[in-house]
Amino acid sequence: MTITVFIVDDHGVLADGLRHLLASQPEMTVVGLAENGRDAVRSVVETCPDVVLMDHGMPLLNGTEATRLIRERCPGTRVIMLSMYSDAVHVYRALQAGATGYIVKKSVAKEVVEAIWAVHRGGRYMSRQLADSVIDHVVHRSTPDDPLDRLSSRERQVLQLLAEGHSVAEIAATLSLSPKTVETYRARMMEKLGIYELAGLVRFAIQQGVTSLE
Repeated sequence: MTITVFIVDDHGVLADGLRHLLASQPEMTVVGLAENGRDAVRSVVETCPDVVLMDHGMPLLNGTEATRLIRERCPGTRVIMLSMYSDAVHVYRALQAGATGYIVKKSVAKEVVEAIWAVHRGGRYMSRQLADSVIDHVVHRSTPDDPLDRLSSRERQVLQLLAEGHSVAEIAATLSLSPKTVETYRARMMEKLGIYELAGLVRFAIQQGVTSLE
């Protein structure tokens, strides 16, 4: 039996490191790599690998939204989130999106092989770096109110692209929507969040981990 793995990470050094690590495992094979969530969804849907290693913070489409789309289209594919965040809200978001594993990035080299085996067997894997209190919050769904829950998946995608500096026209082209539809999503999003200027949306997106400072 060979476990097929797809790697998604916008840092080439980390992606190469993971690829070489998994190449040393006789029962695992890397079937593809992607540098952003949008390319990842396209490629993964074509191949439906056993496991996806998903970077949380990526341009164009972050790991959480990419996970949600992949799980909708390839329900048999397991996703392990690789994240620099170790708080309850981000872990909860990943699991809510359909991830079955969560590894804090500084532990990824030590834990990734064990995590792949765990989720492939049908279980979950939570990084040992996560505090027991975080895991308890996630397991019992007692996370604090999450403002991103107010937004639809499409609104979260528009939020990320706006925060990354893309124009309405560029967002429309990226999401295959009309500019008018993008403007409607933007207006609804601002109303739901109570944030009515771009600078505020950018701050919110960074604070919530929708996009990174990079």
